[in-house]
Amino acid sequence: MNDPLADVIGYFRRSREALDRAAVDNSLLSSIVAIAVGIAQSLASGGKILLAGNGGSAADAQHIAAEMLVRFKFDRDPLPAIALTTDTSVLTAIGNDYGFEHLFERQVRGLGRTGDVFIGISTSGCSPNVINSLKAARDTGLIVVGFTGTAGAAAMKPLCDVVLAAPSDETALIQQVHITAAHAVCDLVERNLFKPD
Repeated sequence: MNDPLADVIGYFRRSREALDRAAVDNSLLSSIVAIAVGIAQSLASGGKILLAGNGGSAADAQHIAAEMLVRFKFDRDPLPAIALTTDTSVLTAIGNDYGFEHLFERQVRGLGRTGDVFIGISTSGCSPNVINSLKAARDTGLIVVGFTGTAGAAAMKPLCDVVLAAPSDETALIQQVHITAAHAVCDLVERNLFKPD
């Protein structure tokens, strides 16, 4: 019989190891800085952030949008960020009329403007609706960012200006690195655009 405590300890160990790998991954760290710079420049020029993903990545898209629109570390003006995962009327209409693979693409084409930032999140790097939305963002002139894991980087790289590849192939650990990296991005953007009191 499995030892539940050993399983929990093992999970925490793998989680720590993934974050430790991320903390010394120069490519990932450079991507965080590049993403933050791109977002800050877009927002300073009147742009906005659009985000999308499926499942846990949808939750991450909403989490990041909330940090930008509300606040991260200190009170300041809201930053325009929209998670394309929340409008059930739009999602069900697109899914019904065009298919699930067009769920985010239609929204990117309708809401995105040249100079905006689109962040597509797919732990596998090959979710059809995220891939289609990355292509639409590129066609529309957005700054295109992909969040994925080790295996997904190759598929996303040709479609993105910047790819943040978490150093893991385990979905839950990729998501943990994603939200940690996103918090670092939020921190850099907030401090770039505002002076904390």
